[in-house]
Amino acid sequence: MSKDVLVVAERRNGNLRNVSFEVLVAAQRMADGGKVMAVLFGQGGNGEAEQLAQYGADQVYLVANEELNVYSTDAFTQAFTEVFHTVKPDAVLLGHTAMGRDLAPRVAARLGLGLISDCTDVEVHGDEVIFVRPIYAGKALQKKKITNGVTFATIRPNNIAKGEPDARRTAETIDIKATITDIRTVIKEVVRKTTGTIDLTEAKIIVSGGRGVKSADGFNPINDLAKVLGAAVGASRAACDAGYCDYAMQVGQTGKVVTPDLYIACGISGAVQHLAGMSNSKIIVAINKDPEAAIFKVADYVIIGDLFEVVPLLTEEFRKVPV
Repeated sequence: MSKDVLVVAERRNGNLRNVSFEVLVAAQRMADGGKVMAVLFGQGGNGEAEQLAQYGADQVYLVANEELNVYSTDAFTQAFTEVFHTVKPDAVLLGHTAMGRDLAPRVAARLGLGLISDCTDVEVHGDEVIFVRPIYAGKALQKKKITNGVTFATIRPNNIAKGEPDARRTAETIDIKATITDIRTVIKEVVRKTTGTIDLTEAKIIVSGGRGVKSADGFNPINDLAKVLGAAVGASRAACDAGYCDYAMQVGQTGKVVTPDLYIACGISGAVQHLAGMSNSKIIVAINKDPEAAIFKVADYVIIGDLFEVVPLLTEEFRKVPV
């Protein structure tokens, strides 16, 4: 049975995030001939509507209220709820991002809907839609489905490959003016920490440092390697707690959950909390001078040695590889 699926597109720094295109792929699977719709909150979304169309959206709803230019819980919850009642979709999908984790459960609760969060895959078997999600810190996978009512789920970034854009595709754009009242919190300014230009949750390659970097300057060789590889820079909680780097870089159970193609762990012992955030990486390379380090148990490639000797050697070798 065909379904009309609504996708909440997400911006960052004026550009659509990759997770928006990944969620469109999941929506196309679920729609099975029905409409794939996307909603974009904030002003200036016409160019982005064209992008969403090229990646699979049949209709794009533009909610161009000024209050939605920057994410705030109250404004987005009200606007999203109003869009839901206007569109009346059979299913709703968001990225499992900081915004999605805050917005989805609030709207689901307000609408009296069930929510399946942090899904890594979507399977369609006839009329059944099955969501796959990790449990027990990634040690097992769980399959769940919504048996009644509107399907509501969030999709973990970097797990469903985005499709190829089709420049010939167009979408109907529909303007909606949402009524937003009783805003309890007004965001005057957003101050961003500089943690690199690549989003950790969407990065294909991540180089992370742990307590073994010994100081803030100890991240210098890691930053050099990341620059050569075009990678994002992450950290363990131990490195963040020690003040070597900002918590925005933290990978782990209480930080960001990442699933890159390549994860290089430098001076990270491999506490279970850190493994919960990166153990689903496709290839894991661990560098540690302790031959008994726990991270070696999940690593695909192990380098036993001092990171301050190994990482610069890797950087030099990668510089020799033609781009």
